[in-house]
Amino acid sequence: MVSRVIPVDAFDLVIFGGTGDLARRKILPGLFRRFAAGQMTDDARVIGASRSEHSDDEYRAIVRDALEEFVTKAELDPQQVDGFLNLVHFVTIDAMGTGGWKKLAKTVRKDVINAFYFSVAPSLFGALAERLHEHGIAHENTRIVVEKPFGRDLESARALNATLAEHFDETQIYRIDHYLGKETVQNLMAVRFANVLFEPLWNAQYVDHIQITVAETVGVGGRGTYYDKSGAMRDMVQNHLMQLLCLIAMEPPSRFSPDSVRDEKLKVIRALEPVPSHHIVRGQYEAKSGEPSYRDDVENPRSLSESFIAMRVHVSNWRWADTPFFIRTGKKLKARQSEIAVVFKDAPHAIFGQKAGTHRNILTIRLQPNEGINLGVTIKEPGPGGMRLVDVPLDMTFADALGPEAEEVRDAYERLIMDVIRGNQTLFMRGDEVEAAWAWTDPIIEGWEQRGEAPKPYEPGTSGPEDAQMLLMRDGRKWREIKE
Repeated sequence: MVSRVIPVDAFDLVIFGGTGDLARRKILPGLFRRFAAGQMTDDARVIGASRSEHSDDEYRAIVRDALEEFVTKAELDPQQVDGFLNLVHFVTIDAMGTGGWKKLAKTVRKDVINAFYFSVAPSLFGALAERLHEHGIAHENTRIVVEKPFGRDLESARALNATLAEHFDETQIYRIDHYLGKETVQNLMAVRFANVLFEPLWNAQYVDHIQITVAETVGVGGRGTYYDKSGAMRDMVQNHLMQLLCLIAMEPPSRFSPDSVRDEKLKVIRALEPVPSHHIVRGQYEAKSGEPSYRDDVENPRSLSESFIAMRVHVSNWRWADTPFFIRTGKKLKARQSEIAVVFKDAPHAIFGQKAGTHRNILTIRLQPNEGINLGVTIKEPGPGGMRLVDVPLDMTFADALGPEAEEVRDAYERLIMDVIRGNQTLFMRGDEVEAAWAWTDPIIEGWEQRGEAPKPYEPGTSGPEDAQMLLMRDGRKWREIKE
């Protein structure tokens, strides 16, 4: 299968924090792959900006090192690397002062699309937005990209939105959540709304429950200071898992346009019921075999922040009445696995008898690893000996089904940055969506803080605290296995 690459218009992309970790690991490698695929024209420009002082050539050397570290050798065609580096420039900027802004104003072209990627701490967002206007750099064709966290509660999210709104229209603000750029996440909408097979069954009448799992094998690593102030709830549930839940639960939009899609997602968030304490399990990983515990990693021996959380959530509307959504995420678990499992109800009448067993259809959407979609179907086991039922998968792993081109979009940042240049906000969060998510999240966090609850300890390499299993076992359900 040959993919069709459509070049975007000429643009200047300024990366504030252009020498930082995110720029080196994700943004610059993603831009290079889009350049190598022919999606960027030769008159595009990538402008790094940070407090450090570098000439264009010195910054190009930094970019080259990043590509050699984070792009596979097979992709590093020397001619394409040199061609990409010719597009790269650098400006020294003082985000909180005046240094470098006049040079940036002269460097950025006003007759092309301008995108400014705020790959910096959220505390600098307001200063950057203000100075872009103060120095006449921003205009009606300007777009800004802001990374999470979008606040740490409703109050700070509102303040951040208000700061950005002072200088930019909502149509110019791109709140990036890389989970929404994953190919499988986008395919959620295609599976639901382009196939008559699924949508009639996508409701409480036929779906028993839905599980959303984002499991990681790593600990908090070098993010200890940040993570201990956030915990898994703020770091993962309020944004990544919330977005996955919205795409699974939302009503069909009237059209595939940014605001139509985001309107339906917002309705889901506003329909979420408050979560009682007995529907929440929080955990912290312990030390094991010389590896540090969570409290060791964050250097806080009394930390009450969670590295694992599991919740039973309900969407209070007609489509999902009484259908539970089970969500869980955690660090230092058994395997790296992100998936959504739609578990359908049993057949209304079992005609094959008890010996045939109980079988359910499960639609599994795998985000990582090995992106793909799997539908479990019940069939007769081959051979004589009566009617014995077994479950077999109808499996579509993208790399197998669509060929090598399916592997081209390995990193969500590639797709999302190109969407910024195109002006397509479908896969970006809107301000009211962010605030609605915090309005639901804040009371949950306040509840366990007021109760002074400590997270349950769990052993690294497992599926989390035992209490998380009980969350489903109470009513005869069980988590899908996190497979190594």
